[in-house]
Amino acid sequence: MLALIFYLPFILVFALVGVYAERKVSAWMQDRMGPVNVGPKGLLQTLADILKLMMKEDVIPKVADKPIFKVAPILIFMPVFSAFAVMPFTNGIYGSDSNVGVFYILAILSLEVLGIIAAGWSSNNKYSLYGAMRSAAQMVSYEVPLGLAVLCVVMTAQTLNTEVISLQQGILSPDTNYLFGIKALGIDVTGLGGFLNWNIFRSPFLLVAFVIFYISSLAEANRAPFDLPEAESEIIAGYHTEYSGMRFAFMMLAEYGVMLLGCVFATVLFLGSWNTPFINIGPVKLADWTTGVAGEMSGYLWGFVWLMSKTIFLVFVQMWIRWSYPRLRVDQLMSLCWKYLTPAGLILVFITGVWRLLMI
Repeated sequence: MLALIFYLPFILVFALVGVYAERKVSAWMQDRMGPVNVGPKGLLQTLADILKLMMKEDVIPKVADKPIFKVAPILIFMPVFSAFAVMPFTNGIYGSDSNVGVFYILAILSLEVLGIIAAGWSSNNKYSLYGAMRSAAQMVSYEVPLGLAVLCVVMTAQTLNTEVISLQQGILSPDTNYLFGIKALGIDVTGLGGFLNWNIFRSPFLLVAFVIFYISSLAEANRAPFDLPEAESEIIAGYHTEYSGMRFAFMMLAEYGVMLLGCVFATVLFLGSWNTPFINIGPVKLADWTTGVAGEMSGYLWGFVWLMSKTIFLVFVQMWIRWSYPRLRVDQLMSLCWKYLTPAGLILVFITGVWRLLMI
């Protein structure tokens, strides 16, 4: 119920703000103005675009497979929205406290590709079909290194529960020193909290796993430089070439939804989730002060602020990458996945397993 009440409106608002932010970020990087006419500084431009999409005619090609064509945008959006059900919102507030939350997210997201194939095939358009096949090959391929990176975190945390993974990255417990591998050096960081307990610092190998995860999440979201399924210069717009009006809006909503999901997931797994980045040094105890009290409003607010701050930063990096790197060729896309990221992920899984055994 929480996912329906909170996450659906949140995804809608994020899509509105995200489109505007991406236009402004791209304009800033290209030394131009971006949206300026609709509303103050173009703030209402995205809202005007949504209203335009809502009022546009819903055109369905005569030769399309109409039942599948109509339901495909929903099949694309629903797995993305459903994955938020087990994602923690802040300290103590989450949709479902599932013991297999990480596995659920990976499983439900894999269904998105079915909607994309349905959209491309039912359009009866060669460019749509090309885009759908590209997307299917890309998403299925990059699920492998992404899953291996997630497995490294699961092996370190010894749980599939996203809430427990978040709690483990709070104020340090005595046994966490073993995960650092620094207790043998006579260094005790128990109680310092902050970024020292984020997973990318708990194990020296999870930082590499984070890089693999982030690159793979870009490919899963069809974001540049992995936007081959929507390559405008080659196949018009890929699998949503024939879509218009609200059905096209649903596809855009799914695209920005999976952007948000990937960045929240990365934050939960690697960057401390809703925990503060500050550490307890001196009399101020910044980690304690900026964490708040669990179960009280201060704890909820601080948790939300930190989770969203890290997530928005990762979203900004996605936009930054889009306007910095050219689109890869298909062979380069597959080579990166199968020749580099997947072998690196397998090596990391082996090293993480040995590290975990030695640190117990």
